[in-house]
Amino acid sequence: MRAVVQDVYGDTSDVMRLEQIARPEPGPGQVLVRVAAAGVDRGVWHLMAGKPYAARLAFGLRTPRHPVRGREFAGRVEAVGSGVTTVRPGDEIYGMGEGTFAEYVLASESKVAPRPANLSAVQAAALSISGVTALQAVRDHGRVTAGQQVLVIGASGGVGSFAVQIAKASGAEVTGVSSAAKADLVRALGADSVVDYSVGDGLEVGERRFDVVLDIGGDRPLRQLRRVLTPHGRLVIVGGEGGGRLLGIGRQLRAAALSPFVGQTLGFFVASEKAADLVLLTGLVESGQVTPAVDRTFPLAEAAAAVTYMTGGHARGKVVVEVSR
Repeated sequence: MRAVVQDVYGDTSDVMRLEQIARPEPGPGQVLVRVAAAGVDRGVWHLMAGKPYAARLAFGLRTPRHPVRGREFAGRVEAVGSGVTTVRPGDEIYGMGEGTFAEYVLASESKVAPRPANLSAVQAAALSISGVTALQAVRDHGRVTAGQQVLVIGASGGVGSFAVQIAKASGAEVTGVSSAAKADLVRALGADSVVDYSVGDGLEVGERRFDVVLDIGGDRPLRQLRRVLTPHGRLVIVGGEGGGRLLGIGRQLRAAALSPFVGQTLGFFVASEKAADLVLLTGLVESGQVTPAVDRTFPLAEAAAAVTYMTGGHARGKVVVEVSR
């Protein structure tokens, strides 16, 4: 099968190349999927670069333990391993797997769900990891409820575009932070207002204070984020690029350490990949409350260019690799 592989870590996508490799076979509890499309998320770059360095303890110290990149997909079930009962060959599904930039991928039965009836494979491939992360940020960690004021920083990105919609579906009044060029997208997603991050300190909200702030993929100082929170508001840090090369979560750890000593709740989380949340997302999609915003697609042979485009900050929503048509 064709797959995008890498033998060494590197900051730039030229470490990835298209090759022919053996097709995997499903083991117990696994599903073999013929991939139609694969989403591109920030985690792909972190695994490509091997940063933060602590991640290499899990994914390979000197070289990547699993050479194929990509983490989210949509496709058709080709075969199932023993014990699999919820899907069968021929089913159209989406979910999370290791090595989705390939014609076939193995996924755990516990990390897949039927593809939403109103989505194409490209749209569904954009939904799984980014959508689940946004859902858990809004529901579990932001604990967003109707009538609250919610600020989404990074509102035009992959996770942010879903967070805006899920917060609105929860009944909140949502303010998105993005560039002026992407403000129209953020409003189309449902944001009640948009803040241009190029003006002032990037959080020019006047006297407004927010019950929940979702800081997605940012590196803003904690004092700046706390300034726009209500006295008992909740800050949820989702990802982030300013946490140091070793652990990558220095700012997040400082937030968690400070939280017990202030009235505000400051924290971060690592999303858990589970089918139950995919099913919940499917309900939101099929009811029209959430729609994946896909900015651009790339063919499998140009997966490296897709990663470069995503990390360059150009994307308005999600970037997707089309594997088969």
